Amino acid sequence: MAVTEITNLEFGKMVQAAADKLNKNAEFINSLNVFPVPDGDTGTNMASSMASGAKYERAENSTAVGDLSAALAKGLLMGARGNSGVILSQIFRGFAKATDGLDKLSAQDFVDAYANGAKTAYKAVMKPTEGTILTVVRESAQEGLNKIEETDDLTAIMHAIYEASKKALKTTPDLLPVLKEVGVVDSGGQGLVFVLQAFDEALSGRVDKSVDYKPDNAEVDEMVNAMDHQSVQGKLDPKDIKYTYCTQMLVRIGKGKQVTKKFDYDTFYNYLAKMGDSLLVLNDDQVVRVHVHTEHPGEVLSWGQQFGDLQTIEIHNMVWQQEEIMEHDDEEAESPIEKAKQQAAPAPETAVIAVASGDGIAKLLKSLGVTHIISGGQTMNPSTQDITEAINQSGAKQALVLPDNGNIFMTADQAAEVAAIPTKVVHTKTIAQAMSAMLEYNAEASLEENQANMEENMTTVASGEVTHAIRDTKIDGMEIQKDDFLGIVDGKIVEATPDLKETAIKMVKQMLDEDSEVVTILVGADGDSETAEAIKKAILDVDDELDVQIYDGGQPVYPYLISVE
Repeated sequence: MAVTEITNLEFGKMVQAAADKLNKNAEFINSLNVFPVPDGDTGTNMASSMASGAKYERAENSTAVGDLSAALAKGLLMGARGNSGVILSQIFRGFAKATDGLDKLSAQDFVDAYANGAKTAYKAVMKPTEGTILTVVRESAQEGLNKIEETDDLTAIMHAIYEASKKALKTTPDLLPVLKEVGVVDSGGQGLVFVLQAFDEALSGRVDKSVDYKPDNAEVDEMVNAMDHQSVQGKLDPKDIKYTYCTQMLVRIGKGKQVTKKFDYDTFYNYLAKMGDSLLVLNDDQVVRVHVHTEHPGEVLSWGQQFGDLQTIEIHNMVWQQEEIMEHDDEEAESPIEKAKQQAAPAPETAVIAVASGDGIAKLLKSLGVTHIISGGQTMNPSTQDITEAINQSGAKQALVLPDNGNIFMTADQAAEVAAIPTKVVHTKTIAQAMSAMLEYNAEASLEENQANMEENMTTVASGEVTHAIRDTKIDGMEIQKDDFLGIVDGKIVEATPDLKETAIKMVKQMLDEDSEVVTILVGADGDSETAEAIKKAILDVDDELDVQIYDGGQPVYPYLISVE
């Protein structure tokens, strides 16, 4: 039977079906990791994000689909975990914007809203990369726009969108080199396919009556994720960085003495797009946040002032940050979150909040000046709400957040936007970077000064990890066997042998150079002091003047984390 409109009843069924589908398939998506290591968490992140969105949608009393969409988007934002969860939240943020004020959705309303979701997701990413979830949402949204020309039957349109998403998913290896090398597809895209499959089943009444879509070996040899592990910035050669100044501003829309223009997203965005690259523009009804790399930061600020007063401004010379930009984004280091607990001592002026797994690492970071820990292991990143509550409940007047994982950056940045106190993110990707950054922390300095100094200092440290392979694979020309021990330096696998100690020693020797001074070994839950001492001896055999320190980190998954400064 044809369906020509979506009421609150259909919409609620679609959202709940998507949450159930992601929850059911979370472990499958988790297994799709570009590196063969036991820390994939894309499925958990997307499932947790969607569950939060569904909870907000169910709690909304209105029967208007526009209001339910807004509640879903709000829940997704607050529950967003990892880059995949944040991008999913942006898709439905755009969807909600397009459905504002609508009681029901016609077929045209729905396809327009989904297309706006695709557009919003692309704009939320500093430099969109094809071969990811973005490809899947763009191509499936385009199919919806095509199908509406033929019919107003939403069951037919939704099925066409779902089929297009499957087709787009299978093309991701041809679009992203790292996927092509391994012969795999993107798991963020797979997660979106599950969402669209759930929508299709809910509208057609086939929920729990069809088989979940998972491409078999005839379609792709092996499914792995690269969306949450491959940062575009991390792949840039310094010679490719054309613009000197990283410029950020927060504009209060319609406020101030120099307002001459009414805010329109496209007008605002298109002007800035001509001024540089790495553009990010996020807004709600009150504020718009801008990030852009440009040669003319003054012009960016002047443009913003035409729409409202400038609440915050940051300008960084990226010559200082080139090493950071080349740092890896491939580490997945976190898992189920306990919300950060306030300390018994009086609240500090500035809360320094770090994400860390392992009691030893938490104690070490606190000894360096971290005031609050969001604790977790290897299978889940904290949500926007987790970080926001840690900030708001700290009792401090301002806060710094150290994500300690590239996959938490977007979540931390969103938490900083909605926090009740001024907050800056120090974009640490590893525990080693957090330790190095904390050496530059100055309780008397401003947030801006601390952020700049800490991010500059953390680029002087190399980060190494030792873990084990969970499957056979070939990557970067290396043949890796299941259960091999892997040495990973700044996101790149550099060693793979059957022996843990041999792998660790070979890895750390590659990390040393003539400027090396301090080596820190963090022993994980699966490590032991005897092997750590053997690694230390091998390091001193290379250079007996190095300062080698061993600490009990207690971290899961990685028996040894080794940093060289």
